Parts: sequence; structure tokens; C-alpha cells
Amino acid sequence: MTDQLVPPQFTAEGANLLTAVGRGDVAPNIIIAVRDPLGFDEDAATQISRRLDDVRQIADTGMFITYTGTYKGVPVTVCSTGSGAPDTEIAFAELVDAAGTRATVLRVGTSGSAAQGVSVGDLVLTTAAVRSEGTTDAYVPKEYPAVADFGVVQALAAAARAIEAPHHLGITRSTDSIYAGQGREVLGFRAPGLEEIPGFWSGVGVLNYERETSLILTLASVLGHRGGSVCSVVNSAVSGHLDAGAGVNEAITVALEAFVLLEQG
Repeated sequence: MTDQLVPPQFTAEGANLLTAVGRGDVAPNIIIAVRDPLGFDEDAATQISRRLDDVRQIADTGMFITYTGTYKGVPVTVCSTGSGAPDTEIAFAELVDAAGTRATVLRVGTSGSAAQGVSVGDLVLTTAAVRSEGTTDAYVPKEYPAVADFGVVQALAAAARAIEAPHHLGITRSTDSIYAGQGREVLGFRAPGLEEIPGFWSGVGVLNYERETSLILTLASVLGHRGGSVCSVVNSAVSGHLDAGAGVNEAITVALEAFVLLEQG
């Protein structure tokens, strides 16, 4: 019998090496955003950070760019990552660790929809997510639900109503594959069952699909934090319409205003 092998953690001198953030740099209110050409005109964290006061860049590793500032007096950290659950896992783990307290973590970005009644430019405020990605399988079995914090959902909904942004509350599906996994052919290749994917998931109540929300909701629940997601819809299988950037500014505003409402209790 061999001794247990324990990989080293990615830390050095009080800093998390992959994001380069350390204790005291990260606020308890965190936005994780993907570098998304369908949603942002520049780096996502940089664009969102322009909404903050007293903002400073606290880290840039090339893989992750992170800022901390305040919004209406509420401390906020925003981090941009690569796309998908694996990169989001790193950002979540290291930012929450650096926050050093119970954190509220929001996904802000874009999504697609195959649901009737959900239009391009609308926001989806996630209540729960289908875990069609593989990263959360390393933490909990598939039976474990990815559920948003109820108070976070309430705050997001109140913020959306306040700015009169068209929005929907419901289920998101997070996938690893953005092509075949969401019903798109690739270079003429059609995976088995491809044509059934959009109709099936919309038929069971899924409002939108993207790649990161289920990771944030699952880890938040497992680790004792609060998770939520607000995504704009930039493409629709129903209308065939794609509009890069549609609703993104509203999604950012809703997330920031939700932090304020949560801070007020």
C-alpha cells in the first residue's frame, strides 16, 4: 500500500497563482464573465469595470483579468475568464478563497434560446440549471441539482423590473459543447440526435443555454456561498435571429443593482 499522494495547491506567498489574486483584493460580491465576442466590445471584466467607482486592476495573468471597485458604495470584484466550466471553476475557487468570507457570485454574459416567448435581447434570470457540462461531476453526482440562491434570484428580478428590462425566470442548460451539444452541425457533420436537442430541452422548460452557469450554482451551493446568473439572449433558434451584444448592458446593470439590493438586506 502506497502513501496517499496529494497534489500541491496553486498558491504562493498568500496569492492564488492562476488568477494572481490575494486576500484583501477581492470583494464579497463577485461577477465572473466570459471573454465573449457575442457580448462584449472589449475584455468583459474591463468593460464591466467601467461601471465601478474607485476601480483598480488587481490582477492580469493573461488567462484571467480582475478588477475591484465599488458600485453605489458596494464593493464589487469582476473577473474575466476563458469560456466554459473548467475556466470558471478556477476563477470561482480562487476568487472566493481570496474574498475570505461568504461570497455572492454572479455569472453575467450571453446565451442562446430555443424557447417560445424568449426573444433576442431578453434577459434570463436563472433559477436552476441543467448540468450538461462535465466539470461539476468531479464534485457531486448528477442527481445533485444546480440551484440559484433564492435571495439572489429575488434581487435580480427586482433589479430587472426597476429598469424595465424584459426578462424571464427559469431553467438554464449549461453545456461543454457549444456546437453539437447545443444542436449545431460542425463542418457538415451532424451528431446523432442533433436535430432533437433544441426542441427537447425547450419542451421541458429550459429557457436558455450557455456554458458556465451550472458550475457557479453548483459550487456556490456545495461550498456555502450564494450563486446566481443573469444572461442576455443573443441568438434564438425560434426566430433564427442573432444580435451580438443584445441585452448585455442591461444584464450588467441588473447584476450590479442586485448586489446593492442584497447589501441593503
